[in-house]
Parts: sequence; C-alpha cells; structure tokens
Amino acid sequence: MLQTTKRPDSPVSIIGAGIAGAWQALLFAQAGHAVTLHERGDEAMTDATSHWAGGMLAPYCEAEVAEPIISRLGLRSLDLWRRELPDTPFNGSLVVAHPRERNDFERFARMTEHHRRLDAAGLAALEPSLEGRFRDALFFPAEGHVEPRRVLPKLHERIRAAGGTIKFCSDVSAAELDGIVIDCRGLAARDEEPELRGVKGEMILIETCEVQLARPVRLIHPRWPLYVIPRENGLFMLGATSIEAEDTGVSVRSALELLGAAYTVHPAFGEARILEFGSGLRPAFPDNLPRIGIRDRRISVNGLYRHGFLIAPALAELTLAYVERGQIDNEVMQCA
Repeated sequence: MLQTTKRPDSPVSIIGAGIAGAWQALLFAQAGHAVTLHERGDEAMTDATSHWAGGMLAPYCEAEVAEPIISRLGLRSLDLWRRELPDTPFNGSLVVAHPRERNDFERFARMTEHHRRLDAAGLAALEPSLEGRFRDALFFPAEGHVEPRRVLPKLHERIRAAGGTIKFCSDVSAAELDGIVIDCRGLAARDEEPELRGVKGEMILIETCEVQLARPVRLIHPRWPLYVIPRENGLFMLGATSIEAEDTGVSVRSALELLGAAYTVHPAFGEARILEFGSGLRPAFPDNLPRIGIRDRRISVNGLYRHGFLIAPALAELTLAYVERGQIDNEVMQCA
C-alpha cells in the first residue's frame, strides 16, 4: 500500500498536461504536494487530444449511451468545475430532432433524466435563433460546457498559483522520475497499456454572426448526433463523430455529414465561414471506461474516451483520495 500520509517533501510528477493531467496536477498542488507537470509538447498544446475536444459537460445527456459510472463521475465533476472555475458556463444543453428522427428523440427522452420538455415557443424563448426550426426540444438545465483551448491555459495558471511547476517540451519517462508518478499520456502510454486504442473524433470550426446560441445544441442523427457548440466571437464547433480509426484529419464524408446536419439546424450555417478542420484520437480501453491503475508509487489515469472534460476532475479527486487516505474506488481503480 502506498504511503497515505501527506508528505510535501515527496514529489508528485504528472506526465501529460492535457485535461486529465491538468486536473491531477491542480488538485495535488492544492493539497500541498510538490507537483511537477511534464508535457512533451509546447505550451500551445496543439498536438494534444484536448485541443480537439468539444468540452461538453453533459452527464445527463451522456446517460443515453454511457455506463452509469460516467454519469456518477460526471456529476461530481460538475461540482469541481464550479468550485475551481466559477465562470464556467452552466447554461444547460438542448436536444432537438427533425420529424423523421422522432422515434429516436423519444427514446433519448426515455433514456435520460433531469430534462424539461420545451414546446416550440419555449425553445424560441430560450434560443431565439432556433425560432420556428423545431416543434419541441429537451432542455437539460444543469449541464454546461467549456472551450478547451481557453480553459486548459486557465487550469495551467491555477496549477502554478497553487505552487505547482509545469515543464513543457519535457519528454520524460516514469523511470526517470522520483516519488509518485501519475501517467496521463493517453495513447502515448501504449508502451505500458497495450489494450488502449485510438477513437477518432472529428470537428469543424466555423464562424458566423447570423446565429447566436447560449448553449450546446445536440441534433439527433441516424448515425451519430451532431453537436453545435457555441464559442466566443461568433464561433461554433461542429462535431460528434466517433470513428474506429487512428488516422488524423477529417474525411470528406464526415465533413459533408457535419456541415449538412448543421445546415438543417439553421440555414444560416450554410453561409458560415469554415476556419478549421481537425481531429483528435481519444484513448479508450476495450470497454470504453476510464481506468486508474495502481502499481505501488506508479499510477496511470487513462481511457477517458470521449468523456475527458466531463470526468477528468472526478478522476483526479479519486487519485488524490488514494494517495492521501488509501481510499479505493472499485469501479475505476485496478491495483497490480
């Protein structure tokens, strides 16, 4: 069993400064540990999976397809997001569908909780840009979203403010580091976690002043739901593909699907300016569930799949509870 008494003189090294590693570093630094966060990329983090994420904090919506553990971790994470970054937008999220997807829409409503059904007038009052577009919607008022490219630097700033050190362009291995080592490398950890696979998620960034949204809109789709996620300054992220492939880039088929679906949400998206295509590889285990692996003073946090921003805070809290109190969460942790 790992020493459970907090020892600030015993260093904690975290490898990987994406969303999983950033939350680990933040909570450990706040708890008084001597934390160093190592990132092999530069401060722009353009090669990180987090750079291409949607940033949706939607545990109730995810319950439609995800295991209950994702909802449990996600709900706890909402509290941690509110605590650490109080300006995080919690404007809720919307689910809509066209008439041909009516059965799927009703199934989504049955499979999820803590939503309110809006009629057309209620939807228009909440999101005026969607007036006349859909006859009803599901509104999940407790959910939120973050902009990954803005929130990661904020987390890094909070780590430094809590006394932690961040070293970019630091390509280190666990064997080189002393004390407790927490491996948050994602797919790069396949040298230690051969079961990991990459699941590609594609996104398109567009710009328009013709549509204004205050919250993410999820459109029910026969193959995958489309997410339209508002960013600042008239930007929107379109995404939601989950493709069992490890190539990079966005396929023509995916681009057509995403852009076409966005056009059906609002025709003004057809006149939007495309700023960026991109994709990230999400690390996933065969069961698509996260895992905290314990090997004495070596800890791995991986397999966050498509739920990184949703569950990373709660996973960091569990890791800290193990290091400080020896507390084990049997649903997530595996001890070698």
